[in-house]
Amino acid sequence: MAKSKKQRKGKKWVTRQNRDPFVKKARAGGFRARAIYKLEQIDRKFRLIRADTRVVDLGSAPGSWSQYAAGRVKGEVQVVAVDLLPMEAIPGVTFVQGDFTDKEVIQGVLEHLGGEKVDLVLSDMAPNITGIRATDQAHAELIQESILAFCARGLRPGGVLLAKLFEGEAAVNMRAHLKPLFQRFQVIKPDASRSESREIFILAQDYIVST
Repeated sequence: MAKSKKQRKGKKWVTRQNRDPFVKKARAGGFRARAIYKLEQIDRKFRLIRADTRVVDLGSAPGSWSQYAAGRVKGEVQVVAVDLLPMEAIPGVTFVQGDFTDKEVIQGVLEHLGGEKVDLVLSDMAPNITGIRATDQAHAELIQESILAFCARGLRPGGVLLAKLFEGEAAVNMRAHLKPLFQRFQVIKPDASRSESREIFILAQDYIVST
């Protein structure tokens, strides 16, 4: 019996994972996902995370970005991670399970940080891809709107946003929204991003709107 398309796709994914040098490196280092090396490269170049940086990781599961951030900061409750899905505990990370578009969830995040706004908002979230262009774009834009809504409440003036986007109309719209909110922004494609992937990362610095 011929294998189904789903089975062939699954086998191809497993083969790619097993051959991926960043996957091997993450496994050897005890990290939860290869995505950690995207953040590491960007952080090393732009020095986003310092010992006293307050960080919120939106859509954090499985937690590799939170792992990295926790390893860079010092002190209690410097990193708060938020996700609808459960996430295994990470030393140095306070996890809030919930929808970060919910005002009560945002308030809970800020309370964990002592009522202070954060220096850095991270988001490695990606929408669930359906293959239907209009639907996928709508999902991407909803995530982007939610990230900006969080920044309006939780990011301090002068703060930084690092978020994953996918090349296309939604990314163009996001850049247009960011332009009046940050003094500087640029698009980055880390080495750990697969060449065939449409993912890019937007680094927006010096937040100038905080309401």
